[in-house]
Amino acid sequence: MIYRSKAPLRIGLAGGGTDVSPYSDEFGGAILNATLSLHAHATIESLNEPLIIIESLDKKQRQEYAWGRQLPITGELDLLKGVYNRIQQDHPFTMKGFHLSTFVDAPAGSGLGTSSTLVVAIIGAFAEMLKLPLGEYDMAHYAYEIERNDLQLAGGRQDQYAATFGGFNFMEFYANDKVIVNPLRIRQDYLNELEHNLVLYFTSTTRESATIIKEQQKNVRENNTKSIDAMHQLKEQAKMMKEALLIGNLDHIGEILDYGFQQKKNMAANISNNSMEEIYTAAKKSGATGGKISGAGGGGFMIFYCPGNSRYPVIETLHNFGGKISPYQFTKHGLTSWTIQ
Repeated sequence: MIYRSKAPLRIGLAGGGTDVSPYSDEFGGAILNATLSLHAHATIESLNEPLIIIESLDKKQRQEYAWGRQLPITGELDLLKGVYNRIQQDHPFTMKGFHLSTFVDAPAGSGLGTSSTLVVAIIGAFAEMLKLPLGEYDMAHYAYEIERNDLQLAGGRQDQYAATFGGFNFMEFYANDKVIVNPLRIRQDYLNELEHNLVLYFTSTTRESATIIKEQQKNVRENNTKSIDAMHQLKEQAKMMKEALLIGNLDHIGEILDYGFQQKKNMAANISNNSMEEIYTAAKKSGATGGKISGAGGGGFMIFYCPGNSRYPVIETLHNFGGKISPYQFTKHGLTSWTIQ
């Protein structure tokens, strides 16, 4: 038997960083994000020998273990092993053996929520195999617990919920792990225009988001007014973005993105750098009205809003910086799983 799943990666459009504790616990956070036609994939194949094989096809990493209920966390393939360990803890199962393989359509550390989306996809494959009765909120919270509690990885909450629910969502984050996902009903012609005007650019660099996120958390704990005020403004930015999308005020989106880009740099050091500032300035000179760094910052993907037909001169300019334009489409579906007999 073969059990497969896929979960979509996401871009954050507004409110980034306000889903991270302790800010969200104390003040409440708000984020608007959308899922893309880039996915994390997971496959579980049954084996006829007492062996566990785990493999990341995109990273070209593979490990084999004798059948057991817990796998060692060693710093390599820990997301795959962490999900298996938690599933075995909460839903013990026996079988002769299996081969778990994964593939992600974007590099780790690129700012599209790859790690959390991968965890969701792996849970989806195990849930498909074991017929676990997990709803969307259950699945997302389960992924969050595995990453943040079991594996002690720093980060926020939006990625797990985006991957599970899919589509455009306005998300609210509160204390005690309370999350409310509000799906947005946006007119298709607005989405078509947004897709045309929003350019997704990979800088060909990646970063370790945990360092930036830990500094952000430290700034809140130490009551750093500049950082906290920036997060307040980003939360308001999420509300502004929601209104602009719902009423079709699309030409205002570039300004909203630009406003958020300036605010986010006050949250923590190294969110931007000289190279990214140069790219951002050049894109605006070529016709973009705003943009942002996707994810925690420091590298990875950037997005630019290019009204009219300005996407074409902006793309031409971006080619000068050694990165690449990534084609995409918005998706409406979240985690999907299926069985092949």
